Amino acid sequence: MNNRKRKKLPKRLAAAAGDGRVALLQRLLAQGADPDTRDPDGATPLYLAAVQGENRCAELLLAAGASPNAESRGWRSGLPLAAATAKANLPLVELLLCHGADPHLRESGGGSALAWAQGWSDGAEERQAVLARLRNLTV
Repeated sequence: MNNRKRKKLPKRLAAAAGDGRVALLQRLLAQGADPDTRDPDGATPLYLAAVQGENRCAELLLAAGASPNAESRGWRSGLPLAAATAKANLPLVELLLCHGADPHLRESGGGSALAWAQGWSDGAEERQAVLARLRNLTV
């Protein structure tokens, strides 16, 4: 891979993860892309996959060694587990927890995944399932 392509790699990796482009993500990771590299705005590919509900991309990134506790910086700051919790994406919450995501870890803004879940006022079934799962970890 030449230097020009290498410089664009973080942006391409993040875009592939957030857009659900599984084949491209697989190819970039196979070429040696760092799964924790931040895009020019400071977002990690795993965080973008979590925000967009791209569970398969998140699975690939975690398998490639992405840290489930790496926080994105800048205007898209946040933790993957908090993003999955905010989306009430229980399968992704489970996947992140299985890879060592810390439900007590606080984002730079002060909130944690558990805080997101406890702040919900509606009783949507998916939200309550996520809250119950996170609460089971704190007992």
